[in-house]
Amino acid sequence: MEHSRRIGALRRKLSRPGLSGLLVTHLPDLRYLSGFTGSSAALAVTRFKAQLFTDGRYRQQAADEVSAARFEIITGSPAVAAVQWLAAQPNPAKPRMAAGFDPAWTTVADLERLKSNLPARLRRSFLVPLAAPLVEPLRLIKDEDEMKIIKQAALLGCRLFDHMLGFIRPGLIEIEVAAELEYQARSLGAEAMSFETIVASGQRSALPHGRATETKLPKRGFLTLDFGVILKGYCSDMTRTVYLGNPRAEERRAYQAVLEAQKAAVAAVAAGAKCGDVDEAARSILRREGYAEAFSHSTGHGVGLEIHEPPRIGAEQPTRLRKGMVVTIEPGIYLAGKFGIRIEDMVAVTETSGHVLTPSPKALIEL
Repeated sequence: MEHSRRIGALRRKLSRPGLSGLLVTHLPDLRYLSGFTGSSAALAVTRFKAQLFTDGRYRQQAADEVSAARFEIITGSPAVAAVQWLAAQPNPAKPRMAAGFDPAWTTVADLERLKSNLPARLRRSFLVPLAAPLVEPLRLIKDEDEMKIIKQAALLGCRLFDHMLGFIRPGLIEIEVAAELEYQARSLGAEAMSFETIVASGQRSALPHGRATETKLPKRGFLTLDFGVILKGYCSDMTRTVYLGNPRAEERRAYQAVLEAQKAAVAAVAAGAKCGDVDEAARSILRREGYAEAFSHSTGHGVGLEIHEPPRIGAEQPTRLRKGMVVTIEPGIYLAGKFGIRIEDMVAVTETSGHVLTPSPKALIEL
């Protein structure tokens, strides 16, 4: 029923650009609309029908997962089959049909291949690039079922962090830390990690995307853990920075600045708030504390079926938050050759505030 409702919402948007059909090839969009979780498929949607095309590997899986659309098993390219199906649909009200496609997920080579498989009379005008995505905006607002899964994924991440606090010790190599975290994630039911786990210690904590290496954890220094899990297709994302040993005064001051910035940005989250204003809530504090140049990325991003989704919580971003969005709030500072600190929560947008989905402690933890 949920997927039927989503396809219905897409059909209402489909009429606005004056299109008679839509080709969907981006797998997260496919999953959102149809429930299909395979790795090769295309969905064709018109104002009256929806047809999913996949190959023989997924015959039983499609039968189990897809209810809001008919499905067909084909031997060639699912996208080609979908376009050919769209071209064959009758449309008495509009004899000259046009089908939209999202240029963000269709390469030039893909487009040429799709056109070459159409009748000559349709190759020039049948496929039309969308001026703006149609499915992605539907995914911005999470429904009740989606929010429930995302909360579960976020809390699983918190359980992992609690476990890691008892595992981390000086002398371990970063790869061992990542391996333990990922093993525990799978043991607790995660389908996969949302992205390659970041474990960055000592001077390497100054790398915003410091993947785990053979570097040994220091006796004294920061350790940043940035990780997420996937549950039922939905991602979680959180970051905590802990300290091994006894922090120096400069390190305590820097950590407190990031913590205040992160809390200020979380407090700025609410339906109607501009993404740029949420970013500024964090950035202004780090600017005040003298770390403006050390904060080198946006404050956050949307999370859902993909680890990075709109909206972007960045400087001067005019997009307004809406109830039901899920975003990250993750300011950080990175001082090359010294250390780095990042603190990240997942936050669900409500009418009046932001509800933190990753309630693990954020005060400086000394191990």
